[in-house]
Amino acid sequence: MQNNGYQRYHIETKTAVDIVRRPSRFRVRVSKHRLILFLIEETFRHPTRKKLIFSRPCIYEVFGRPVGGLAPRENLCVGCLRCTTEHPNWVQIHNNMEFDRQGDSYFRTEYVDAVNYEAQTGRIPVKGAGYRGKFGGEGWDGLWTDMSEIVRPTRDGIHGREFISTVVDIGEKPAFLTFDERGLPVGKTPKIISIPLPILFDIPPTSVMSNMLLKILTRVAKESETLAVVPITEIRKFGLGGSHIVPLVTPEDFEMLLNLPFEPKMIEMSGGDDMLLAHIRSWFPASLVCLRTAFEKQFQKKLLHYYTESAIRIFHIVANYHGKGSNGEFVLELIRQAHLAFVEAGCRDEVTLLGSGGIIAAEHVPKAIICGLDAPALDTAPLIALQAKFLGECAERETSRIYLPKKLNIEWGNQRLMNMLASWRDQILEMLGAMGLREVRRLRGEMGRAMLEKDLEHEAFCEVSGYGS
Repeated sequence: MQNNGYQRYHIETKTAVDIVRRPSRFRVRVSKHRLILFLIEETFRHPTRKKLIFSRPCIYEVFGRPVGGLAPRENLCVGCLRCTTEHPNWVQIHNNMEFDRQGDSYFRTEYVDAVNYEAQTGRIPVKGAGYRGKFGGEGWDGLWTDMSEIVRPTRDGIHGREFISTVVDIGEKPAFLTFDERGLPVGKTPKIISIPLPILFDIPPTSVMSNMLLKILTRVAKESETLAVVPITEIRKFGLGGSHIVPLVTPEDFEMLLNLPFEPKMIEMSGGDDMLLAHIRSWFPASLVCLRTAFEKQFQKKLLHYYTESAIRIFHIVANYHGKGSNGEFVLELIRQAHLAFVEAGCRDEVTLLGSGGIIAAEHVPKAIICGLDAPALDTAPLIALQAKFLGECAERETSRIYLPKKLNIEWGNQRLMNMLASWRDQILEMLGAMGLREVRRLRGEMGRAMLEKDLEHEAFCEVSGYGS
């Protein structure tokens, strides 16, 4: 019999191997003539001990081929340096410069490597030796999450011992509800859509906009029950459809909405044109309306203006791919400014804040929510999961040069992105469980759950002579 009861949200993962060979992390440099001389010397020294002669100084099978060190498998090297320590005369391990050149100055190699692993396996990238990097830095690295509020060690959403919700609400939420004498609501009621994952897909860069990529993004959005923002021109051009697609319209192309083959749950408008807003609301009264705007000068006043004058309740605020606003400020602070603007106006719970730009790792999602977003939208991270290559610095949306592999296909791309979403959701659950929270909505704007490195440094060293100079 079919079970129509409650089903726990789950993303199915399956290994999706790389379709383009990725550069190895290390280069294994073997002096072949010295290796041959060493083997000859070992043969004369231990003529009866074949096992010793043909032993390989690597537990990771780097020298596991029949010819051993004459053809090392560099992709298996983890840089443990055992071979170099035991045989420094004929083998050396070096960093692979090609590996270090992946991504750009913001989407650095370590992020590219982590996203590729998540997309390939669907698992959380954990290093057995522990974290060996810096514990602070610029951007998101300057925000530390506070795990000191652990209330129950069994609160583990990954393994199912206690349920943790990752559902977020997008929509118009009135400040209060009014009921009549029969107990029925009167007046304005909430108009929201709930998605089980606090992640959306934003429009891809112009350089990679294609039928194949948009079909992958929209299909993944449908299967993961989230939303994907797609320009209305591309929807019409490639014949896309489904309520999981959020059309992005401008004052120049909004009339294409009349020919939409489906009724969207939400429509995103670029720019705050009053005529455009009136047309959208008259043509699609059941659809939510979202205003897309940039992190520009005095954007907080702009958001409050459209809240009061145009009754817009959903805002999608966009930074560049390096997480910078038009004034060069990082998105972490910009999100906090947007959140606090509505808090100070006393209407934060009535609006939904979405954000794009600079969110390239799983940890950035809960950090962005802590700063004040209801849900972030991804732009470049899905492309890296699909093994895209950056050509130069890719910061601006219109001019970034990014290339997808020629072997890209829908089935493979779909599985890679589903794996990435599953891994990112598990990492969100890990953070919520460590904080003792049972739902991600409780995390929004909870700066008490976070620590800023610059504030802690100032508190610790402000009285030290020369600090800050």
